[in-house]
Amino acid sequence: MSVEVPSRRSDAAPTGPVNGVRRLLRGPRPEAVPVLVGRACALVGVLDIAAGVFPRFRHSRMHAIAEVLPGALGPFAAALSLSTGVLLLLLAHGLKRGKRRAWRAAVALLPAGAVAQFTYRHSLVGVLISLALLAPLLRHRDQFDALPDPRSRWRALANFVLMSAGSLMLGLLIVSVHSERVIGDPSLADRITHVLYGLFGFEGPVDYQGNTSWTVAFSLGALGLLTAVTTIYLAFRPEHPAARLTEEDEVRLRALLERHGHRDSLGHFALRRDKAVVFSPSGKAAVTYRVVSGVMLASGDPIGDVEAWPGAIEQFMDEAKAHSWTPAVMGCSETGGEVWTRETGLDALELGDEAVVDVKDFSLAGRAMRNVRQMVKRIERAGYETRVRRVRDLGDAEQERIRRAAEDWRGTDTERGFSMALGRIGDPADGDCLIATAHKQDEHPGPYGDLKAILHFVPWGTDGASLDLMRRDRSADPGMNELLIVAALQAAPRFGIERVSLNFAMFRAALARGEKIGAGPVLRAWRGLLVFLSRWFQIESLYKFNAKFRPRWEPRFVVYRASADLPRIGFAAMQAEGFVNLALPLPRFLRHRRPAGRRPCPHGTTTERNVRAA
Repeated sequence: MSVEVPSRRSDAAPTGPVNGVRRLLRGPRPEAVPVLVGRACALVGVLDIAAGVFPRFRHSRMHAIAEVLPGALGPFAAALSLSTGVLLLLLAHGLKRGKRRAWRAAVALLPAGAVAQFTYRHSLVGVLISLALLAPLLRHRDQFDALPDPRSRWRALANFVLMSAGSLMLGLLIVSVHSERVIGDPSLADRITHVLYGLFGFEGPVDYQGNTSWTVAFSLGALGLLTAVTTIYLAFRPEHPAARLTEEDEVRLRALLERHGHRDSLGHFALRRDKAVVFSPSGKAAVTYRVVSGVMLASGDPIGDVEAWPGAIEQFMDEAKAHSWTPAVMGCSETGGEVWTRETGLDALELGDEAVVDVKDFSLAGRAMRNVRQMVKRIERAGYETRVRRVRDLGDAEQERIRRAAEDWRGTDTERGFSMALGRIGDPADGDCLIATAHKQDEHPGPYGDLKAILHFVPWGTDGASLDLMRRDRSADPGMNELLIVAALQAAPRFGIERVSLNFAMFRAALARGEKIGAGPVLRAWRGLLVFLSRWFQIESLYKFNAKFRPRWEPRFVVYRASADLPRIGFAAMQAEGFVNLALPLPRFLRHRRPAGRRPCPHGTTTERNVRAA
C-alpha cells in the first residue's frame, strides 16, 4: 500500500530564475552598498577624467557613455569633467568605508550633476545615471555612519603635495594630447611651463589653433583651483587628534597589570602613551590600540582577567565599526588568538616566535653555549664591566645620561617599535623596569663617560622581565648585546626574576624548518625569500641572535578580518613600528629634548626593539 504525499510546491520558496529575479529586484545587501557605491563613483571619476583629457575619447563610442556621466557639461566639458572626476575619486575611498562626510559630499554632488545635465545638455539619461547613483545613497544612508578618522594639519600638506603632483602630470597630458592643434614645436620645458602657468590661471608659452587654447586653459585652471580649494579646506577644518592614553587610563591599566600582568610578556607595553584604550563594561579587561592609515592596530593580548576579555574585545570591535577602521591584532599569544577568533570571527596567522629564557635553566656551560661564553669572556678581559639595576635605584644624573645616550645611539632618524616597545626610559612611574649597562674606562672618555651599552627591560608580572631596547656605542667592541643579556640573566635571581623575554623573531619556524634536511621546495623557496628580505629587515639575524641563548619559542599571531586586508595591515604595522615613515620630520635645529620626568608630547616616541648583532 502506497501513500501519496501531497505536494508542497505552492508553499515552498521559489527557486531557480525566480529567486535570481527577486534578488535582483531587492538590490544589493545593505552592508555591501558602501563598497558598490564607492566603486561606482571611482569608475565614474575615471571616465570623467578620461573625457576631459583625451579629445579622441570625447569623440569615440565610449564618449556616448561619458557624456551622460556627471561632469561632462556643455562648452566647459573638459574642465568640469576633470574636476568632477577628481572629486569623485577622492570621495570613493570614503564611501567604501561608509564615511558620513563622504556621503554628504556625494549626495550634494550627484544632484548638482543631474541638474547640470538637464540644464545644459537636456540629457535625461545623464539625470537617470546621477539618480541611479543617488538612490542607493539615500535608501541606505544608515550604512554611511562612520565617524571621522584622526587627522591633523599634516593632511593638508600631504594633499597639496599629491594634488600638485597629480595636477602637473594630468596637465602635461592635457597639453600633449592636442598635438595636432599645437602651433610650432614647443619643447618639454615649454609644456611644463605652460602647465605651471595654467594651474595659476595664466597663459603659458604654448599656443593652439581654434578653441583648444580655451579648453586647455579651463582644464588647467580647474585643476589648480581644485588643488587650492581642497588644501585650504583640509588646513582649516577642525582637527581630530588621535586618542591618547590619559593619566586615568594609565592608572587603571597599571592596576590590571598588577593583578594579571604575569599572563603576557607584552602586557607592560600597553602603557605606551601614544596608544588609546577601550575597557570592558566591567572594567576588568582592556585592549590598547593605535589607528594607523585606517587600521585599528591592537598589540599583544588584552590586559586583565581572561573572563572579561570578550567584553573588551567587543568594545574594540564596536569602536572599529563606528569609525569604519580595519581591525587587526599584532603579536597576540596562542590563547589570545583563540579568544579573538572565537569572539569576533576573525582569522589568525602565525607571525613568528618570541624567545623566552627560563632563568633557572640558563647556563654558559656546555658546547652549545661555547660561542657566547667565549665572546663574553673576551669582552670582560678587555676591561668591560656590567651593572644591572632597577630604574628607581638610578640617580637623576645617571638616568639623564642613559636617556641621552640611548637616543644618540639609536642609529636611525626614526625610532622603531610599537607592539614590543615602551617608548621611554627613566619615567618615575616605571621604577620596576630593569637597566643593564656596560662600562669601560677610557683614556679619552666620550660624551657619556664610561657608558658603552644599554639594555632596558620592562616588568612581566612580578617574576619576569621583557626586553624593551638594546643600544650600544658604535665605537665599543662587538658583543655588547651578548654581554649584557648574559649579565641580566645571571643577575635575574637577585631581583626575583624567573623568566626573561628576548627579541621577537618573525617567521622563525619557516627559517628553522627550511634549513633542515628533507625540507620541500616550497619551504626552501620561502626560506630563501626571507633570507633575501633579511638584508633590510633583519629577519634571519634576529632569529640567529636569539637562538644563541637556547630559549623556548612562544608563537605569536596576527589576527585579521580578511586575506585582502593583510597587505594594508602589514603596511600599517610597518608604519607603527617605524620602518615606514610618511610624516615629514622637523629640522634638527627645531627639535628639542624633553626634560626628564615629563610626559611625552601627544605624538610620543617609539623605541627600536631590533638588535644589530655584532
